[in-house]
Amino acid sequence: MSLQEQQTDLRGGFKQEMQTRHIVMLALGGVIGTGLFLTSGYTVNQAGPLGAVIAYIIGALMVYLVMMCLGELAVQMPETGSFSTYATRFLGPGTGYTVAWLYWLTWTVAIGSEFTAAGILMARWFPETPVWIWSALFAMVVFLSNVVSVRLFAETEFWLSLVKVVTVLAFLAVGCGAILGFLHIDQAHSIGLSNFTREGLFPTGFMPIAMTLLAVAFAFSGTELIGIAAGETRDPQRNVPRAIRTTVLRLAIFFVGTIFVLATLLPREQAGLVESPFVTVFTYIGIPYSADIMNFVIISALLSAANSGLYAASRMLWTLSDQGHLPKQFSALTRMGTPLNAIIVSMAGGAASLLSSVFAPDTIYLALVSISGLAVVVVWMSIAASQIAFRRHYVANGGDVRDLKFRVRGYPWVPLGALFCCALACIGIGFDPEQRVALYFGVPFIAWCYFVYYITRSSRQRRLALAPLARSSDALPG
Repeated sequence: MSLQEQQTDLRGGFKQEMQTRHIVMLALGGVIGTGLFLTSGYTVNQAGPLGAVIAYIIGALMVYLVMMCLGELAVQMPETGSFSTYATRFLGPGTGYTVAWLYWLTWTVAIGSEFTAAGILMARWFPETPVWIWSALFAMVVFLSNVVSVRLFAETEFWLSLVKVVTVLAFLAVGCGAILGFLHIDQAHSIGLSNFTREGLFPTGFMPIAMTLLAVAFAFSGTELIGIAAGETRDPQRNVPRAIRTTVLRLAIFFVGTIFVLATLLPREQAGLVESPFVTVFTYIGIPYSADIMNFVIISALLSAANSGLYAASRMLWTLSDQGHLPKQFSALTRMGTPLNAIIVSMAGGAASLLSSVFAPDTIYLALVSISGLAVVVVWMSIAASQIAFRRHYVANGGDVRDLKFRVRGYPWVPLGALFCCALACIGIGFDPEQRVALYFGVPFIAWCYFVYYITRSSRQRRLALAPLARSSDALPG
């Protein structure tokens, strides 16, 4: 039987094979990555120790508010399209279309760079092997993980994420031991909280806290994967709320705890160096093979990010096809319930992004990275706005909020708080010359998506109108 014959374009054909542990690790895996292991020192360097802790506390609060909004939507309407579908339904189809493309681009840009970075890191142990061989091998593994079945993807992501979670827990334990003086560290001033006061509480001022919020938000990005996975989760009304509460609590502990340890143990002027701050701290404490251990962990983080990124990107293409924006081939599913064509195109998009980073790093790739950095915050804003619109629609049509399986407590202040925090992150980058480019490229791209949606509206409506006729003619004998 041919591959095309094995596929089906039936809606709702996804396999509901994920359990609570899978979607919790999917969200943790999407969040705990190179942003924490490699670039977390940037926030300490820019905002100062106390400023960095405050920035991550605001980031954790932002995630909590957004995830509460997403929880109400995902439990009531567990769909693979998630926030794109909710935006389409409650904010307008143009907004849903734009959100889907923004999120697809975010993960597609990341996919190619993850494989390359992992291949480069393998050169530490295998210097004679070309980087492209490792990159191709990793790409094949991630591709198969996504294509074979949802269950295989979920299990792969679970174990890759577990490596990162264990590393963060070990870092917190060792770091706290050094801060309290139980472990020796080659930085005398690092015992206690002297790092927070030796340059003053805010050595770089208050503005850098707002300026680093976009980087912090990007570090927390990935929690929204729970919403996408809800459509492929067993008993979503029970498992999704549990996963959201567990994930938000763990992320708050992991991220705020990690940044506190880093800010306490590393001098601000050293925190922004190229080396992973985890390696620096482990080396100060005297843990052997620190660089090799973190090399393995960072490779796991890169593969985990690519794995979850390909999953998210392919589901966005599936959603666009399901809504009639793309040909129906992109919403076709294999017998195992995976959108093969959407996965292939998303992987190809990652390869194109990778090529642009080599041949046009200062033009095309810069634009792509800038748009993807802003996209996360815009997607979160759409989630909060969709929850407000959903609640109004639900009540206006006679619904009782007490009947919701998962509801936002403190409405409307929770979604309004999420919108405020996200807006603060967008405003903050306007004052940072290095991050301001995200606005220069991101805002025009959003406007372009709306423009494309409206000029293609008539052809899309014709395609949707003809789709039932095509299916009926296919069913006729002869």
